Amino acid sequence: MGTYMNLYKEKLTTPEKAVQLVKSNDLVRYGHFIMAPPALDEALSKRVGEMTNVTVKGICPMFPVKVALADPDRSTFFYVSAHLSAFDRHLGDKGLCHYSPANYGLSPYMLERGTMARPNVVMTMTTPMDENGYFNLGTANSYTLDLALKADYVVVEVNENVPRCLGGVKESIHISDVTCIVENNSPLFATPEDFPVSDEETKIARLLVERIKNGSCLQFGIGGLPNTIGKLLVQSGLKDLGIHSEMMADCYVDLVDKGIVTGRKKNVDTGKIVYTFAIGSNKMYKFMDNNPTLASYPVNITNSPEYIGLNDNVVAINNAVNVDLYGQIASESEGFRQISGVGGQLDFTIGATRSKGGESYICITSTKKLKDKTASRLVPILSPGTIVSVPRHCASNIVTEYGIVCMEGISTYERAERLISIAHPDFKDELVKHATDMGIWSRSNKIL
Repeated sequence: MGTYMNLYKEKLTTPEKAVQLVKSNDLVRYGHFIMAPPALDEALSKRVGEMTNVTVKGICPMFPVKVALADPDRSTFFYVSAHLSAFDRHLGDKGLCHYSPANYGLSPYMLERGTMARPNVVMTMTTPMDENGYFNLGTANSYTLDLALKADYVVVEVNENVPRCLGGVKESIHISDVTCIVENNSPLFATPEDFPVSDEETKIARLLVERIKNGSCLQFGIGGLPNTIGKLLVQSGLKDLGIHSEMMADCYVDLVDKGIVTGRKKNVDTGKIVYTFAIGSNKMYKFMDNNPTLASYPVNITNSPEYIGLNDNVVAINNAVNVDLYGQIASESEGFRQISGVGGQLDFTIGATRSKGGESYICITSTKKLKDKTASRLVPILSPGTIVSVPRHCASNIVTEYGIVCMEGISTYERAERLISIAHPDFKDELVKHATDMGIWSRSNKIL
């Protein structure tokens, strides 16, 4: 430890000095999700006017990125996000954040092939260094190490509040690969332990829990729906559930504590909760710290459809914004407004259907509230500009509070009929009319 500590002291500097590594025309990559480095971002933002054409790219940072806010004319910084957080979305509405679409799970391969640009500088938050000279990458394994090993310079923002997340693989970076170190012990972004949930989401959760069986391997993310599913699973009597997920979620904590999630029936990573990033409550971060039950993996492993399919009875549960009568699923944008990103939804949809006994579910409430009216989330056709996140030929099960329908192996007529069967009653007649005009409606319908 002595040798590494001497090296640590040599590389320790201030954020203001560390960001001097950035030059005009550089590509700077921030750590992903809550591992984006706030102190380095603030220090870099103060260099507006000193450089030109600096691209800063992040993935779903959980704070308003200051290099974007400090440079509304984009004279120095051009900010890009590969998955929009709520903070990015607000920046995007002002023209200060640009979206970079990419299949998240394929990102390490694109980087290796050179189709994704090699960064000049990587800046990421980490845990304090351990006795072996390693900084743990905390809650965002993602493809951070791949980026760092390709970069000219690597700056770590050490924060003692970051949980040490065990691997897996590629969960740490060695001090010999780090250019300089800064320290900042600001609190981590944390969500509430519980989320408000609507009656419609509760009904959807009940429908889904009925489809889960002993030994199922689960994937879902953040928000009210997965938390509600978790609460229902606690009361379900099910046992030996497993987790293989893109995201570590709060609801998994109680399921482990109650002995419901054991991972004993998983064919790979038996006994382990597998994930690539985490956003959650402080309770969850405490649970994650040095916990050998969890395995932090890079995204090309967690999101590989082939790897997902190695476990039996995978149940993948994801949300959408809209679904049209062809079965096209829009989960990241509405019209020309980007809302979030591609993420791993398509990978888990395909991976679950490759799993023996597996099922994929895309969940939407049947309606949404607009300013002065209620609108159907099941629509005749996606509005112009809306991006298809899961194409119709990959769609599996669609869920609303009115039921679950399967899209596999059926005609366009049957798709329209099944989807209309789970629409809100107030919109069924209108959807039938649209489907008739579109030539995808048959009066042989037996569902409605």
